[in-house]
Amino acid sequence: MFIAYVVVAGLLALASAASAFLTFAKNPQVVGSMTKVGVPEGALPWLATAKAAGAAGLLAGLFVPPLGEAAAAGLVLYFAGAVISHLRVKDFELAPAAVLALVSTAALVLRIASA
Repeated sequence: MFIAYVVVAGLLALASAASAFLTFAKNPQVVGSMTKVGVPEGALPWLATAKAAGAAGLLAGLFVPPLGEAAAAGLVLYFAGAVISHLRVKDFELAPAAVLALVSTAALVLRIASA
Protein backbone atom coordinates (compact mmCIF):
# COMPACT_ATOMS: atom_id res chain seq x y z
CA MET A 1 0.00 0.00 0.00
CA PHE A 2 2.81 2.40 0.77
CA ILE A 3 4.27 2.14 -2.74
CA ALA A 4 0.84 2.92 -4.19
CA TYR A 5 0.62 5.95 -1.90
CA VAL A 6 4.07 7.12 -3.02
CA VAL A 7 3.05 6.94 -6.68
CA VAL A 8 -0.37 8.57 -6.22
CA ALA A 9 0.90 11.23 -3.81
CA GLY A 10 3.83 12.03 -6.08
CA LEU A 11 1.61 12.51 -9.12
CA LEU A 12 -0.95 14.50 -7.14
CA ALA A 13 1.78 16.67 -5.61
CA LEU A 14 3.15 17.36 -9.10
CA ALA A 15 -0.30 18.27 -10.43
CA SER A 16 -1.10 20.44 -7.40
CA ALA A 17 2.25 22.23 -7.54
CA ALA A 18 1.82 22.91 -11.26
CA SER A 19 -1.70 24.21 -10.68
CA ALA A 20 -0.45 26.41 -7.83
CA PHE A 21 2.31 27.80 -10.05
CA LEU A 22 -0.15 28.57 -12.86
CA THR A 23 -2.49 30.24 -10.38
CA PHE A 24 0.32 32.34 -8.87
CA ALA A 25 1.41 33.28 -12.42
CA LYS A 26 -2.19 34.24 -13.25
CA ASN A 27 -2.31 31.99 -16.30
CA PRO A 28 -5.21 33.30 -18.44
CA GLN A 29 -6.80 29.87 -18.76
CA VAL A 30 -6.72 29.26 -15.01
CA VAL A 31 -7.89 32.77 -14.14
CA GLY A 32 -10.64 32.53 -16.74
CA SER A 33 -11.90 29.25 -15.32
CA MET A 34 -11.87 30.56 -11.76
CA THR A 35 -13.52 33.83 -12.77
CA LYS A 36 -16.25 31.88 -14.58
CA VAL A 37 -17.23 30.17 -11.33
CA GLY A 38 -17.21 33.41 -9.33
CA VAL A 39 -13.80 33.36 -7.65
CA PRO A 40 -12.62 36.95 -7.04
CA GLU A 41 -9.13 37.72 -8.33
CA GLY A 42 -8.01 38.66 -4.83
CA ALA A 43 -8.58 35.06 -3.71
CA LEU A 44 -6.17 33.59 -6.28
CA PRO A 45 -3.01 33.84 -4.14
CA TRP A 46 -4.82 32.16 -1.22
CA LEU A 47 -6.05 29.32 -3.40
CA ALA A 48 -2.61 28.89 -4.96
CA THR A 49 -1.08 28.76 -1.49
CA ALA A 50 -3.58 26.07 -0.45
CA LYS A 51 -2.63 23.93 -3.46
CA ALA A 52 1.09 24.45 -2.85
CA ALA A 53 0.68 23.53 0.82
CA GLY A 54 -1.22 20.42 -0.19
CA ALA A 55 1.57 19.39 -2.55
CA ALA A 56 4.22 19.94 0.10
CA GLY A 57 2.15 18.12 2.72
CA LEU A 58 1.72 15.08 0.49
CA LEU A 59 5.47 14.80 0.06
CA ALA A 60 6.09 15.37 3.76
CA GLY A 61 3.48 12.69 4.39
CA LEU A 62 5.93 10.14 3.05
CA PHE A 63 7.81 10.57 6.33
CA VAL A 64 5.11 11.90 8.68
CA PRO A 65 1.87 9.96 8.03
CA PRO A 66 -0.52 12.36 9.84
CA LEU A 67 0.76 15.23 7.72
CA GLY A 68 0.11 13.24 4.55
CA GLU A 69 -3.40 12.43 5.74
CA ALA A 70 -4.11 16.09 6.53
CA ALA A 71 -2.74 17.25 3.17
CA ALA A 72 -4.74 14.67 1.24
CA ALA A 73 -7.91 15.55 3.18
CA GLY A 74 -7.33 19.23 2.48
CA LEU A 75 -6.94 18.57 -1.23
CA VAL A 76 -10.09 16.42 -1.24
CA LEU A 77 -12.00 19.36 0.24
CA TYR A 78 -10.34 21.87 -2.10
CA PHE A 79 -11.13 19.96 -5.28
CA ALA A 80 -14.61 18.90 -4.10
CA GLY A 81 -15.26 22.61 -3.54
CA ALA A 82 -14.04 23.29 -7.07
CA VAL A 83 -16.45 20.70 -8.49
CA ILE A 84 -19.32 22.19 -6.47
CA SER A 85 -18.38 25.69 -7.66
CA HIS A 86 -18.53 24.57 -11.29
CA LEU A 87 -21.85 22.83 -10.80
CA ARG A 88 -23.31 25.81 -8.93
CA VAL A 89 -22.93 28.04 -12.01
CA LYS A 90 -23.84 25.22 -14.42
CA ASP A 91 -20.33 25.10 -15.88
CA PHE A 92 -19.79 21.49 -16.86
CA GLU A 93 -16.10 21.86 -17.74
CA LEU A 94 -15.22 20.29 -14.42
CA ALA A 95 -13.31 17.18 -15.47
CA PRO A 96 -9.91 18.37 -14.18
CA ALA A 97 -11.33 19.25 -10.76
CA ALA A 98 -13.31 16.02 -10.57
CA VAL A 99 -10.31 13.88 -11.51
CA LEU A 100 -8.12 15.66 -8.96
CA ALA A 101 -10.81 15.22 -6.29
CA LEU A 102 -10.84 11.48 -7.00
CA VAL A 103 -7.05 11.23 -7.01
CA SER A 104 -6.95 13.18 -3.73
CA THR A 105 -9.44 10.72 -2.26
CA ALA A 106 -7.28 7.83 -3.44
CA ALA A 107 -4.21 9.43 -1.83
CA LEU A 108 -6.09 9.85 1.46
CA VAL A 109 -7.33 6.25 1.48
CA LEU A 110 -3.89 4.89 0.57
CA ARG A 111 -2.13 6.99 3.22
CA ILE A 112 -4.55 5.79 5.90
CA ALA A 113 -4.26 2.17 4.74
CA SER A 114 -0.47 2.23 4.70
CA ALA A 115 0.01 3.82 8.13
